[in-house]
Amino acid sequence: MDPFGLKIIFITVLVFVPLERLFAIHPQKVFRRNWGNDLIFLLFNGMLIKLGLLAVIVSVIFAAAWVVPTSFRAVVGGLPYWVQIPAVILLSDLGFYWTHRMFHAVPWLWRFHSIHHSMEELDWLAASRGHPVDQVLTLGVALVPVFALGFSEWAIGVFAWIHQWQSIFVHSNVRFGFGPLRFLFVSPEFHHWHHSNEREARDRNFAAQLSFLDALFGSFHLPRGQIPKAYGLDRPMPQRYLRQLLYPFFGERIFPSKPDTATLVRTMAAQKVPNRSL
Repeated sequence: MDPFGLKIIFITVLVFVPLERLFAIHPQKVFRRNWGNDLIFLLFNGMLIKLGLLAVIVSVIFAAAWVVPTSFRAVVGGLPYWVQIPAVILLSDLGFYWTHRMFHAVPWLWRFHSIHHSMEELDWLAASRGHPVDQVLTLGVALVPVFALGFSEWAIGVFAWIHQWQSIFVHSNVRFGFGPLRFLFVSPEFHHWHHSNEREARDRNFAAQLSFLDALFGSFHLPRGQIPKAYGLDRPMPQRYLRQLLYPFFGERIFPSKPDTATLVRTMAAQKVPNRSL
């Protein structure tokens, strides 16, 4: 990772570790279980995702030159930034919402996305655990309309900055619910329910930034005054970086996993819950 990236990580640690100690949803250690695995995701996954997204973006730009009139792209790119930025956020989150929902609904896509849901404790570092195929497809689809329609690089850059920091924030172990704004914007409380392994929270809260999309499409779940009791899958997954990269392709055939006591307890408690295994 480049020196600038290491500085960003250092700043992130300085901001979020104290917040998680002061406003924790669940009491847990800074170096919680499988912390090292997620650190490897943070350090090494970024380049794979960037290369994949670059290929998607270049393809979209070339295709848009043939499909979308240049005059229309010029008009969109010339709009005031106060119009462009909200439009980029809305269009991107619409794409993110439906792609994310598809990754939950289609079994072979779920095998990739289940890597992200294999976390049993959430914090700022948990946002980094995601299979590159999952990340490239989900973010790629989200970015297709904004590049195709000709939004300015500055507006897209602001969106990317907001998306990155909000992703870290909503996975962090902090008790922030946003009050009445919870129906408009995604909060840590909202996204923690997405990772919950409880019956009523299954396949809910898909939006990355705009929670009203879940309210609009019938997937909103945010019970007032409650917090998730358990996170993760119904059965264990290997907790090593390379194994998790290969797991969607080979699964138990080459990487059999053994449940620990905590996982067995969760599985027994959830045995009447719709399957959320691999």
